[in-house]
Amino acid sequence: MRMTVVGTGYVGLVVGACLAETGNEVTCVDVDAGKIESLRKGRLPIYEPGLDELVRRNAGKRRLTFDTTLAAAARDSEVVFIAVGTPSDEDGSADVQHVLRAARDVAGAIAGYTVVALKSTVPVGTARRVEEAMGGETSEPFSVVSNPEFLKQGSAVDDFLKPDRVVVGADDERAARLMASIHKPFTRTGAPIEIMDRASAELSKYAANAMLATRVSFMNEVANVCDVVGANVDQVRRVVASDRRIGPSFLFPGIGYGGSCFPKDVRALGRLARDADYRFRILEAVEAVNAAQKHRLVDKMVDAMGPLGGRRIAVWGLSFKPRTDDMREAPSITVIEALLAAGAEVAAYDPQANGSARRIFGSRIGLASDGYEVLEGADALAILTEWNEFREPDFARMRAAMRDAAIFDGRNLFDPAEMRGLGFRYHSIGR
Repeated sequence: MRMTVVGTGYVGLVVGACLAETGNEVTCVDVDAGKIESLRKGRLPIYEPGLDELVRRNAGKRRLTFDTTLAAAARDSEVVFIAVGTPSDEDGSADVQHVLRAARDVAGAIAGYTVVALKSTVPVGTARRVEEAMGGETSEPFSVVSNPEFLKQGSAVDDFLKPDRVVVGADDERAARLMASIHKPFTRTGAPIEIMDRASAELSKYAANAMLATRVSFMNEVANVCDVVGANVDQVRRVVASDRRIGPSFLFPGIGYGGSCFPKDVRALGRLARDADYRFRILEAVEAVNAAQKHRLVDKMVDAMGPLGGRRIAVWGLSFKPRTDDMREAPSITVIEALLAAGAEVAAYDPQANGSARRIFGSRIGLASDGYEVLEGADALAILTEWNEFREPDFARMRAAMRDAAIFDGRNLFDPAEMRGLGFRYHSIGR
């Protein structure tokens, strides 16, 4: 089947490569000529485990191509996936102008029945708006469906190839059947293909991300209570997670969530509710808790060390989560800005996100290519991202490099008693 994917960000590139992997002919289109040229040369604009190999293999077999011209690609395609960005507007709502512009461009290009599938995370009613926008540009037959993605950065390829579920919001049976057939190769192990109305499909992505963000913020609040009453959040979490009604996922406390999805989607769902004259109070609390949690580690540092002016602070981890180079709304940004504002000197290391950090901080922080290098002469280490390479470090080497053996662990990687036994002053979240 011939397909077009509009947008070559995290979602678009993963969608295009995975669809090509099952034998489809896919063209990924982007207005950024530099990005398209890099992709044609095999250079990916993002880091995502497994994606480089997938793109290289399918591009080599000519099943996956890249172009800046939407018209020709869309004209020859049976399905066009729109996967462009929907950033937060000033009022918290999702900005869908890029989605509507892409839809109008697609409408002007199609030459026969085409399914337009919205992969972008969009508010309820966007599929209808896209339908109206396209109807004003073409007399060719088409269907607009909602096909939200549920891809986690760091495991996006596996999430697409082996999904928990596939969601299709369609108002006509022909489009629903076509979308189900496209996803059938990925659901052979029994993952359901949920066919529903478009509004429900659009809302489902926001609801899922808002629930996960709520679990994160709830457990961070539990950890904060543990701090003040002398309890251990690890023990509390195990009890909570063992309840089959709750389960263990997204119950690890830390310094808050970030990234391109949770913050934006929580805000957008709250705004959607307000526009419908409903106040989503839980999400208001989730946002407030998350904003405060990003400052908690620095507060612990001030309590333990006093004024931070002139102190050298080493940082391990900059990306908002492991296995990605993405720093959008990463807690590390808030932590480092607070350290700099307090007069501290910051040296940082991340396995993938140093480039992103340089664009954000410029020369205001030092960046190293090795985790031990940043520890030289450090008064404290702040652990902000739970990369696997941080889990089993050489503690003796760390202790020898640091001027003062203080660790502020924002991801609870180590055992507090063991760290004390090794001679570290160890501070974590809720323990």
